[in-house]
Amino acid sequence: MSQPTALVFEERQYSRPLLDALADGLATTLYKRGVTAGDRVALMASTRPEFVIAVHAIWRLGAVVVLLSPAWKRGEVEHALALTNPTHAVGDHPVLAGLMPMVHLDEPIMPGESLGGPPPADGDALLVFSSGTTGPPKAVRHTHASLRAAVWHWRCALHLTCRDRIQVATPPAHILGLLNIVTALRTGAWMRLHRRFDVEAMLAHIEADRITIEMAVAPIALAIASHPRLESYDLSSLRFIMWGATPVSESVAETVTRRTGVGWVPAYGTTELPVIACNPLQGARLDSVGRPVAGVDVRVVSLQTGEPLGPGEAGEIQARSDSLMAGYLPAEATREALCDGWYRTGDIGCLDTGGWLRITDRCKEMIKVRGFQVAPAEIEAVLHAHPAVKDCAVFGVPDGIAGESVVAAVATHGVVDAGELAERVNQRLASYKRLSRIVFVAEIPRLPSGKVLRRELKERYGRPLHG
Repeated sequence: MSQPTALVFEERQYSRPLLDALADGLATTLYKRGVTAGDRVALMASTRPEFVIAVHAIWRLGAVVVLLSPAWKRGEVEHALALTNPTHAVGDHPVLAGLMPMVHLDEPIMPGESLGGPPPADGDALLVFSSGTTGPPKAVRHTHASLRAAVWHWRCALHLTCRDRIQVATPPAHILGLLNIVTALRTGAWMRLHRRFDVEAMLAHIEADRITIEMAVAPIALAIASHPRLESYDLSSLRFIMWGATPVSESVAETVTRRTGVGWVPAYGTTELPVIACNPLQGARLDSVGRPVAGVDVRVVSLQTGEPLGPGEAGEIQARSDSLMAGYLPAEATREALCDGWYRTGDIGCLDTGGWLRITDRCKEMIKVRGFQVAPAEIEAVLHAHPAVKDCAVFGVPDGIAGESVVAAVATHGVVDAGELAERVNQRLASYKRLSRIVFVAEIPRLPSGKVLRRELKERYGRPLHG
């Protein structure tokens, strides 16, 4: 009797036993290379079945996956490697291969026998990167226990069962993409992986594969809403479309529902605490990220005093759960993020009397572009290194397409071309960190302490892009 399909990629199909056998085979290869329990293994790969196999192979050995985005440039990868200090590498990316010996995923992976022993139940499982507000990205440490809790929260929130069929087009090096993959496999749901996002392929596969849950972020939602032939696809198999990573654009969501009859389920999480709140599957609201999921405590505290606030009062959203990260690398960054066991999200919002959570603003300086977090300080460091730049500050402005776009205010010693500065950023940082606009100013507004007055810059130069 043939085994049910667990994962599909292009024309290839994998049962769970085959995935397990391939993970065992790759684990044997890594073991022979010297990977042992507790080692950190860098993984930088495109979206492909071998990525999934590599994650499980590393975990088979009790080692830790260090997730590196394939969108990163050399300098970004060098920073991540210096911070996490992996001893081995797996992937298909030339940047990683050029920095350390790498087991290449284009080489055939042969099925293997289990190395014996139960899979790890404790210890670090994953290092995944989240942008800090004052410097380059930090590594978020998730243990097997915290990841297991996050998977359970996601599975329960979405009412996911082995009868569901999903597809994943979001990057697996991002927490949402990885969470979707791991949750689907552990639930026994059918899953299609896409090499990259393509709205035509996504809609065609909803129809052909009878997808029941579609995972979306803002650019995917916009692409669906603006598709000229959306009504020609049969999307009747969908139970709902999940919206995560960025605030819901109500007009976009309503357009999709009007044209297809399919409703949305907004949800909210962070790299540090992957599932915080989710809407109910029936009666979801577009103006709220939902209610805290079972197993996660949420409170709103005063920005001035840190004291908990009552219903309807706006303050910083904080959360605690078994799914909370174990901490950051560098370790000293952890103290600022946690307060008596509560994770400080940096998001501003309120809880109403019914327990619905609304996000209204962010007190952190991060910019969210297409669901990715962009640290202003990282781009500022690239600009500051240009000899003509005297001072600079980077901030986000509303962008109906991407959520936010990145703008730089630059004070110079002399004349410099904006295109030259933009290209400097493009060459050194991932594409989602590129500048949408550069404004030249006489000076950067700062407090006596040196802190940039970003709000003042936003008010002066922050006209929305793309409506």
